[in-house]
This record gives sequence, structure tokens and C-alpha cells, in this order.
Amino acid sequence: MSTITSPGVKAGPSLTARLLASQRFSNLTIFGLLVAIIVFFTVVTPSGTFFSNYNLTSIALAGSQLLILSAGVTFLLIAAGLDLSVGAVVVFSSVLAAKLMLGLTSGLAGTAQGGAELWLPILAGVGAGVVTGAAWGLVNGMLVVKSKIPSFIVTLATSTIILGLAQVWTGGMNVSGVPQALTDAFGMGTLLGVPWPVVTAAAVTGLLWVVLARTRFGLRTYAIGANPEAARRAGINVDRHLLAIYCMVGLLAGLVGMIDISRFSTASVSGYANIALQSITAVIIGGTSLWGGRGKMSGTVVGAFIPATLTSGFVIMNLQPFWQNVAVGCVLIFAVFVDQYRRRAMNVT
Repeated sequence: MSTITSPGVKAGPSLTARLLASQRFSNLTIFGLLVAIIVFFTVVTPSGTFFSNYNLTSIALAGSQLLILSAGVTFLLIAAGLDLSVGAVVVFSSVLAAKLMLGLTSGLAGTAQGGAELWLPILAGVGAGVVTGAAWGLVNGMLVVKSKIPSFIVTLATSTIILGLAQVWTGGMNVSGVPQALTDAFGMGTLLGVPWPVVTAAAVTGLLWVVLARTRFGLRTYAIGANPEAARRAGINVDRHLLAIYCMVGLLAGLVGMIDISRFSTASVSGYANIALQSITAVIIGGTSLWGGRGKMSGTVVGAFIPATLTSGFVIMNLQPFWQNVAVGCVLIFAVFVDQYRRRAMNVT
């Protein structure tokens, strides 16, 4: 028996549209994709190579820094913002921290690695690096909020400026000689067998997950991304909130820079050219809308580990790891297509 629709009554969204609009369905889809990738490489690679404790730990370690940045970028995209300068902030913060450590420890060559005389300069360098990252984030936020210039343009410009300053400062050369004690204790250290960078990434992401899902700060982030003018009328200080998010993203970039120098004992000037786009890609693949107002941290966690998983699998299969870029690009196009279809189907636009 056919269904009769009364004239003038608009039909509701189809089952497909409602399914695509479901955040839970989006999260399950991206999680299923990661599981499928893991199963595929487990089957096609020699037994005990891909799905092993060593390789899974390596994947977690490789994805930890991207995960920290992506967790911050999740807030920014939900609030309808963008930051293309995080890679440059990582470089500048790591350079500053490395140079400060080298300067303060230059006269401590004979100091024992565990001595307080050595660790005070190390902690000073780490603190300065993180604070510097937060300061650059604040600069980005001030420029976006006060100038009303699109965040894409502002952060593209500041990315060039920040990276250029780092290159001028170092002469385009990496800064090596970071105290080995930092690498031994943190970069290569473990907690119950889990590398400290992975523990740090899990702690930071877990904290931001709770903030986004369970606090007023998270609720206001969604409100600003969905409709900033309505958020202002509801009493939310939109400008101050955006400043806080940009500052947080900068702080996380500074933290990633500290993790990097602890792992490799070197501040790389050219190692993070693409991490801004990689973090945005991970967040979008995880189901966060590029147009704001929608997203969850659970999807970001999965999206951040897909590139590292693909790279590991391709290396074990003796394929060029650059195929990871091709695969991630295809997934990104599909994710944006689904998001656009969802917006049209649910009459969000």
C-alpha cells in the first residue's frame, strides 16, 4: 500500500541520509576502515611481522605526534577555524628549545646524566619551547580575531614567517647535540613497556576528549562552529574562545616539538613541512566537518593512525611508503564527499 503525503508537507530525510548524518555511523565506518587495513596487512605480510607487539608499538610511536596535533586541530575545525602554521611552530619551538639547552649545558660536559645541574637546563628548554608554541598560537588567534582575515590566509602567512625565522636563526641547518639524557629518559624511555611519547599522546588526547565531550568549553566550541552569530547572542565570548583554541593548538605544537627533539636529539628545520595538512587530513577522515559544528575526538584518534598503519604495512611488503600518500588522499576525498552529501541531505547548508 503506497504512502500518501499531504500536500505542502515536506518529506523527512531518507533512511540513507539519516544514517550518513549519524556521528556514530561515521565513527564506526572509519574504525571499520582501520580494522580492515590492519586485517589486510596481517594476511598479506609474513606471519608475525605486521601484527606483532614490536610493529604495533612502532605504529603507535610513529602516530603519537600527529595524534597530539590532530586532537588540537579537532577543536579548531569544529569551531570553523584553520591553522596551517602548526608545522612551522613545531620547528621554531624545537629550534629554540635545542639552542637554549645547548647554551645552558655548554659548560656542563662532565656532569652526570642524571644530575640536577643537567636537568635544570633541559627542563628550562622544554618549558620555553612549549610556551613559545603557545605564544605563536596566540599571535595567530589575535590576527584572525582582530583583523577578520580568513584563518586560511592568516596562518598560511604566519607559517611562512615562523619557518623563515627558524631558518634564518639556524642558517637552514638542523640543530643537533640535544642532551642525551633527555633522549634516554623520555624519547627512548618507557612506562610499563609503553614509550613515553605514546603515553603523552594518550594522556593529552584523553584530556582533550573529555574537555570536548563533557565541558562547557567543548559545548561552546560546537556552538561557535555551527553558528557564531547565534553563539554571540547566547552570551558566548566568541573572540576569547577562539583565542583560547588557537593558543591551545600552538601549545600542542610546541609540545610536539619537544617530543621530536627528545626522540631524535636534533631539532629538524625541514622535517614538518606537511604535518599541518596531515593533521587536518586526519581530523577530516575522522568525521569532523571542514565547515565546523560537527566532529568527535574518537574519529580523530582513528584518522591519525591510518597513515602510520599504511606506511608500516607498505614497508613490510617492500613497497614504497609513498603509496601511503595516495591511499590517504583517496580516503580524504571520500570523507569530504560524504560530509558534503550529509550536509545536503540534512538541509544543513
